[in-house]
Amino acid sequence: MTHARRVARRLATCAIAAAVATPAAVAAQSDYRVLATNKTSSMLKEMQEAAEAGYQFVCVMGGETSFGGNEVVVIMGKAADAVPRFEYRLLATSKTSTMQKEIKEAADQGYQVVGMAVGETLVGGSEIVTIMRRPRS
Repeated sequence: MTHARRVARRLATCAIAAAVATPAAVAAQSDYRVLATNKTSSMLKEMQEAAEAGYQFVCVMGGETSFGGNEVVVIMGKAADAVPRFEYRLLATSKTSTMQKEIKEAADQGYQVVGMAVGETLVGGSEIVTIMRRPRS
């Protein structure tokens, strides 16, 4: 199987899993954006911009893509009403103990975990990326 087919299969699996596991409002979305980057700060910025335009998180995967190398890929979906509903936080670390601490701190601020992926860092290690969201106030 070619690399492109593996990536396409993983994205399709992600989308199918999201459609099965999400509420009807999310499953009925009519527009999608695929965000991909190897920098968590860039991903957070892109997710916040999409959220401002009415998109919300659907699913995430980490791994090697055809052109970007090791990236985190996020699918954001937009319902017909396109009302901004959430704000997001991305956490990334190579230590599970640090991740647990950061998740707790974010949860204390009202965030909930909605996605998680493991990916390669630019320097060759592995990191855990956790996506959290909370309702906009």
